[in-house]
Amino acid sequence: MKRYETTPIKTDKSGIRVYSTTYYPDIPLDDSDEFISVIDGDRVDLVANRYYGDVSLWWVIAKANGIKGRAALTPGDVLRIPGNINRIIENFNDLNG
Repeated sequence: MKRYETTPIKTDKSGIRVYSTTYYPDIPLDDSDEFISVIDGDRVDLVANRYYGDVSLWWVIAKANGIKGRAALTPGDVLRIPGNINRIIENFNDLNG
């Protein structure tokens, strides 16, 4: 999935195409979640690729861990990796469909 693939495009009053707001679902704790220790060089997109095989799912890890405005992570921090990815993507699609 590309970054803006699911983001609707609309036209503003002056005829310029703009992206609509993207809504992200809440991600409650689940028994399938994993917890990892961040290592030097980890970024949310790289971790998403490691666990989900898709860098565009960076937002799942960011949302689950309250990360805003940065991609780099602090070594030694504990990061929650949501395991119920299919349900999370369904919820995302329902919010943005």
